[in-house]
Amino acid sequence: MRCTPGLLVPLVGLGLSLRLPGAVANDCGSLGQAQRLAFAPVARTRWLAPLVRPPGPLDPLYGAVRRFLAVVQLNPFPADLVKALLNEPSSVKVDEVRMEWRVVRYEAGYVVGAVIAGLYLLVVPTTGLGFCCCRYRRRCGGRVKTEHKALACEGGTLMAFLLLTTLILLIGVVCAFVTNQRTHEQTGPSVEAVPETLLSLRGLVSDVPQELQAVAEQFSLPQKQVLEELDGIGERLGNLVHTQLGSIVYPVLASVDSLGKALQVAMDHLRVLNTTLVELREGQQHLEPAVQKHRDRLLALLQDTGCQGNCEGTLNQARALELAADFVQVPSIDHVLYRLQGVPEANFSSMVQEENNTFHSLPLLVAMQTASVVKDLKKAVAQQPEGMRTLASGFPGSEAASQWKQALEQLEEHSRPYLRDMQRYETYRWIMGCVLCSTALLVVVCNLLGLCLGILGLSAREDPSHWEAKGEAGARFLMVVMPTSQGSSTGLWHPAYRSLLFSPVGCCPASGSRLAVPGHLLKVISVDTKASSRGVGLSFLFTAPLILLVFATFLVGGNVQTLVCRSWESGELYEFADTPGNLPPSMNLSHLLGLRKNISILLAYQQCKEGAALWKVLQLNDSYDLDKHLDISQYTKKLQWDLQSFQVDMKDPDLLSPEARRDLEALQTSGVESIPYLDFLVQIQKPVVKTDVEQLAQELAGLAQSQGNSVLGQQLQEESRGLRNLFEEQVISQQNLVVKLNLSIRALESSAPNLQQETSAILGNVTYLNAELPPLTNHILQNASQCFLTREMGYFSQYVAWVREEVTQHIATCQPFSRALDNGRVILCDMMADPWNAFWFCLGWCTFFLIPSIIFAVKTSKYFRPIRKRLSSTSSEETQLFHIPRVTSLKL
Repeated sequence: MRCTPGLLVPLVGLGLSLRLPGAVANDCGSLGQAQRLAFAPVARTRWLAPLVRPPGPLDPLYGAVRRFLAVVQLNPFPADLVKALLNEPSSVKVDEVRMEWRVVRYEAGYVVGAVIAGLYLLVVPTTGLGFCCCRYRRRCGGRVKTEHKALACEGGTLMAFLLLTTLILLIGVVCAFVTNQRTHEQTGPSVEAVPETLLSLRGLVSDVPQELQAVAEQFSLPQKQVLEELDGIGERLGNLVHTQLGSIVYPVLASVDSLGKALQVAMDHLRVLNTTLVELREGQQHLEPAVQKHRDRLLALLQDTGCQGNCEGTLNQARALELAADFVQVPSIDHVLYRLQGVPEANFSSMVQEENNTFHSLPLLVAMQTASVVKDLKKAVAQQPEGMRTLASGFPGSEAASQWKQALEQLEEHSRPYLRDMQRYETYRWIMGCVLCSTALLVVVCNLLGLCLGILGLSAREDPSHWEAKGEAGARFLMVVMPTSQGSSTGLWHPAYRSLLFSPVGCCPASGSRLAVPGHLLKVISVDTKASSRGVGLSFLFTAPLILLVFATFLVGGNVQTLVCRSWESGELYEFADTPGNLPPSMNLSHLLGLRKNISILLAYQQCKEGAALWKVLQLNDSYDLDKHLDISQYTKKLQWDLQSFQVDMKDPDLLSPEARRDLEALQTSGVESIPYLDFLVQIQKPVVKTDVEQLAQELAGLAQSQGNSVLGQQLQEESRGLRNLFEEQVISQQNLVVKLNLSIRALESSAPNLQQETSAILGNVTYLNAELPPLTNHILQNASQCFLTREMGYFSQYVAWVREEVTQHIATCQPFSRALDNGRVILCDMMADPWNAFWFCLGWCTFFLIPSIIFAVKTSKYFRPIRKRLSSTSSEETQLFHIPRVTSLKL
């Protein structure tokens, strides 16, 4: 018999409930779910929309510029230098040299950039001037003088490098255009966000008392809800007490009923065990001599010398023909049965049913005793806490709030002219950026056109010494990377050039043919050659203002990023401002607000970001404490006192009848768990006879047939029949009794220890419960009342939580202050500084790659012109035969 596994669970729960009364009645769900009260918002909207730069394709470029600036400026935030500049401007003028050295040392990276820009500004125009003079005197450049085998390879390499440089320039120009436009587009919204932010901060302190009064008036909502739920509370409390107490009593009664059934099953098995053991012992007494008799005869027959066949194997089995299990050695259980004589005496099922009927009448008794308390509770709820009445009137008319509002108004008024100027100057900057980008784009277009026309001219030219219009035009485009100063009548678009460029005569002349060109065109060609030289020089000079612009914007934007934005993001600016003595009194926030205590800007920012109230940030807790106004503990004491007066008069219960208690006590002292079940199992696991009697009988029958001696065979046959009869008449019956005994032993072995534990636990807990059930009932009633109180106070807690949220996060919140700082950083750093720095970065990119572009363009243009050869002439002064357009070296 196996007892119910879950029987100990309610007993353990009962013990915990009795020893931890606070755990009883924790489930208040039977009272119903508390409703959510809907409060009307009273605060004006003061939230600032967070400004976030959306991710875009330029983010890698911004990141690259920031990393570049991090390499340029490796020094930390110069706190001492900034402190000296802000607090001691006169000392800066006195010790100007030392201060300048400190600035230079901090700006070491930018000084290196200035040196590079200066070298660039000195070397590049000088080189361009020298190249211009050299070209003017026809001492350098021009065209390839002699033809050689590597001519095509050299020209292709130069064209490839020129194309690569041009593509890099094109990427830089496109990025410069985009960043210039992005800076212009984000300046407008950024400037407009400044007065919006100031207006939001100014409204931070307006209409606070009126809004607090509107908040206090909504205290009537939880009062109304509680008064409605007090009606009918008696019936609900009675059901709750019955439910909570039933979770303890019903499991105990079920355990008693289950234990009674287990007791009955155990008694049945004990009786079966006793009777079966007696039968086994009697059968063993009859079986043992019969087995011994057969063994002796078989040993004599099988050891006969005339035995034929497998006599030796059968002899070994015959030697094992003896009893294995000896149930005489198993102790008796009469002493256990003696102690359990007459058990069970009680009818456990009827007893449990009677106790259940008695317990069902408990809710009616509880419900009758609540009416007198409900009236007092309604009177207590109708009152209003003192803190709610003074919520609005206790708010201080803070002088700091007035000064804060005044400072913001002045700041908004003074900032508007600067913001308008910023937008106007931004328009000028945008136009200048477009012009510079367009100029750089003109270089790219000229390079690309020169490459295309030059390559077309090379493919159409059969003889390298022949002149070809498209190749000459490509060379001109490569050389004229800036407009010439000769006016519209010279240069590539001279009418003579246009007639030559688009004339079929000038295109792809036959091999060895000579092209007749008028003499005035030769003069134009000579003039254009000099003009193109001056165009190259102007290209070099164009880099001078470009590098100046790049360095100026680099110096401004880079310092904004490294000095302001980087320290702003890391919090170093806040730490600098909070350190005493770093800021002059005119810039101290506490001084501006007229506060008696110093305010940490970093702490104020962190508190505002976490949603702290305005008076907490301004350290006005001494004059106004919201928690004191929202404290309703005094309000709930009266309600709690009335609910604790609930009492229930309950008769002493008795969950066990005297007969049932005697049955359990007899089982407890019976010693059923001390029965040597192991001894029984040892004998049960042994066979009744050591050898298989049935198999031995079959082997003897077969051995008898193989004997030559008929007398011996007849004797073996008789022994076979005798063993078979012994097996069927005695051995099988003993085996059946062993199986029956095994079932009872197994059941008792598994159930006896738990049965004793459960019996002891039930006797102890029932005894304890009989004594503690009346006070436990009152305790559950008090807990149920506390549940009701907690639920009703939950409505007031909803109101308090709503008031705290409404006041701290909407009415008197300082979160717009932290949002304003965050938006300011986004405006300055993400929306202004990043595109600005990316713009000069791209312009610098174009500036430095413009030099290799000019070099490769000059060298590549030679290969688009015909190779120089001596010219012969027999014509007049007005008509000359030549292969290439450059004829200034001829003496006409």
